[in-house]
Amino acid sequence: MTGAIEKDGGGARGLQECPDWIYLLREFDLVYRNGSDGGSKAIRAHRKRVRDALSRVLTGETPVAPRQAAAKPVTAHLNRALDIGERGVMHGLSRALSRVADQLTWEYGYEKVPKALAQKYAYCEVLGPRGPVLSDQLILGFVLFAPRTTYPQHSHARIEESYISVAGAWSENDAAVYAPGSLILNRPDHEHRITTADLVPCLLAYAWVGPPDMLNAPGMKLSSSRKARMAEGI
Repeated sequence: MTGAIEKDGGGARGLQECPDWIYLLREFDLVYRNGSDGGSKAIRAHRKRVRDALSRVLTGETPVAPRQAAAKPVTAHLNRALDIGERGVMHGLSRALSRVADQLTWEYGYEKVPKALAQKYAYCEVLGPRGPVLSDQLILGFVLFAPRTTYPQHSHARIEESYISVAGAWSENDAAVYAPGSLILNRPDHEHRITTADLVPCLLAYAWVGPPDMLNAPGMKLSSSRKARMAEGI
C-alpha cells in the first residue's frame, strides 16, 4: 500500500475493524499460497506477486471505504453459484464471499453494454483502488456469469491477471475446460474470450497486478470483430 490512497473522512474504517473482509482476503491468500502452479515458473511468480501485495494489505494500516451495494440481473444466479462453491474445493472462498454478499457492488465496466451481455455478466471488486478494501498495488474480485454465456474477446494493457474458478466450469479461447480450483494466467495484452457451461452459473475469482496508474484506470480492448458481434448481442 502506498501513500497514493488516503482515508475518506466519510466513513472509512481500518481493515482490522472489518473481520469479514479480513477472512475473505485470507481465503484469497490461502488459494494463492497453497494452490498448484502446475510446474509453471510464470504462474509461480504471479502467485508470489499476488501474495506479497496481499500481505502488505493484511499487515498494514489498510483503510476500508464501503461502497454502495449494487446488483445486476446476473446476480440472481449468485446464491446458486455460492451453493455450488461451498460443496467443492473452493468452499472456503465461497463461504467467505457469502458473508459479505449484501455489501458487494456489482458492475459492468463498460459505459454501454449490449442487452444480452447485461443479463449474463457482472463483476465486483473486493480490494483495489476503489475499494471497499483499498490498495493501489493489487485488485481482487469476482466475476459472475449466467449459464451459456460468451464474454467477448478482450485484453488488458499492462495488467497481468489470473482467474480461478470458484463454481462452474468455463473455457478460454475454446482451448481447454477449467474446473473449480483451476487457475489460468493471462499476460498483459493477451486477447482472451470466456465461455461458460450450459446448465450452471460460473463464479470466478480474479487477481490483477500491474502499475498503480493502470489499476486505477484499467484499459480493456475488444477486437474489431468482437465489437461487431457485441453490437448484435452476444
